[in-house]
Amino acid sequence: MTATPATPAAPGPPTAARGPSAAPGPSATPGSTAPPAVPPVAGASGTADPDLAAAAEFYLDLHRNPELSGQEERTAARFAARLGAAGYQVQAGIGGHGVVGVLENGPGPVVLVRAELDALPVEERTGLPYASTARARAADGTVVPVMHACGHDVHLACAAGAASALARAAGQWRGTVVVVGQPAEETLRGARAMLADGLYRRCAPPSVVLAQHTAPLPAGMVAHGTGPVTAGSVTLEVVIHGRGGHASAPHLAVDPVLAAAALVLRLQGVVPQETSPAEQVVLTVGSLRAGGSANVVPDSATLGVTVRAFADHVLERVVAAVHRIARAESDASRCPREPTVRITSRSGVNLPDAGLTAEVAAAHRAAFGAQRVTGWPPAMATEDFPLFGEAGRALHGVAGIRTAYWMLGVVGPRQWSAAPGASAAEKLAALPPNHSPEFRPHVGLTLRTGITALVSAATSQLDRPAGPAPAG
Repeated sequence: MTATPATPAAPGPPTAARGPSAAPGPSATPGSTAPPAVPPVAGASGTADPDLAAAAEFYLDLHRNPELSGQEERTAARFAARLGAAGYQVQAGIGGHGVVGVLENGPGPVVLVRAELDALPVEERTGLPYASTARARAADGTVVPVMHACGHDVHLACAAGAASALARAAGQWRGTVVVVGQPAEETLRGARAMLADGLYRRCAPPSVVLAQHTAPLPAGMVAHGTGPVTAGSVTLEVVIHGRGGHASAPHLAVDPVLAAAALVLRLQGVVPQETSPAEQVVLTVGSLRAGGSANVVPDSATLGVTVRAFADHVLERVVAAVHRIARAESDASRCPREPTVRITSRSGVNLPDAGLTAEVAAAHRAAFGAQRVTGWPPAMATEDFPLFGEAGRALHGVAGIRTAYWMLGVVGPRQWSAAPGASAAEKLAALPPNHSPEFRPHVGLTLRTGITALVSAATSQLDRPAGPAPAG
């Protein structure tokens, strides 16, 4: 998931009495006088501590040992082991390093919980004692730093904790729980790969799919949207073809860098000139690569362009503009052939089912109290999560799958208090967002809330037993 979210409905800030900003142990959560129990189902006994301790241990291990998209072998093995230890039937190697765990508990609905395995090529600057120092070889062969800067380690730890809690509370629900560890979300390829590899043939197809995502909200809070949660996107690779030569004789060459630079500037006019402000579109040139020596005119220049919007027809219109302008700038620079424009990834608008969202939000209000459940406006971040539901029907062939997707606060009390700004909106704008090298969830508050959020959402969709639970 990418991009800084828009400002949600202003939450109440946590107070200084709610615990240290990075301690992984249990703490009271914002807006409540005592932490909720896990699992938060009727008649459940015990507290969150056993699941929280195991989830915190797992989280710290994942955070120290992140892996890039498509390279998540260790992460997948650790996640599979956690699911197996909780009693789930586990399959691995689906669509790459994808993992699925299945817990059948009598007839009833099939509820799928999805979490992601991959990290980002970001160098961590949190200063935490468990900060990542990992390095990995990227697709282009370069060695890059790696960090869980988007919270996928949180998602996995919460999913593992929820899987364990649901297994222990099996006497209080009926149906099937499916827990998925998805690879390559950051490249928007993993969900498609798992589904194309027969995920819904390897396990019972779900009736509902649930997921949560970290956001720089106060830890202890969750946020739901009433429409699109994240945008659709198209990522393009644009190659400008020049004619290489010596830097001393540029008139004998065709410089693709000049054409690429003109294209970068010209593309900045697409959104204001060709889309309505009401359409909410973002076009970003995220990379420009060309040459390797200052005294050589290279043969080509390559741009990475991402377009984001909340409607497919808007995406198509802007992508067509990128094609048109790239050809025009190439012609203006006397390039010997037309530019190559290739779509490298695509994601649909993340529009959760309205009815399911209302049911899950109600379950969260029951678990946390209304003061800890807030709203979420559409954000320009992108996701391949919609493919698990109705949006991916052409891929997986299953009709009527409903999805719910919510945001999970991660900012600890001390970090919130130290953030500049007099209002919640000002603090949210100043806090490190997802993909920042300084992104650091509060471990105890975030994991406790995330486990409870998943369990309460899942149990709201599973059946209740008609009578006393069977022995064993």
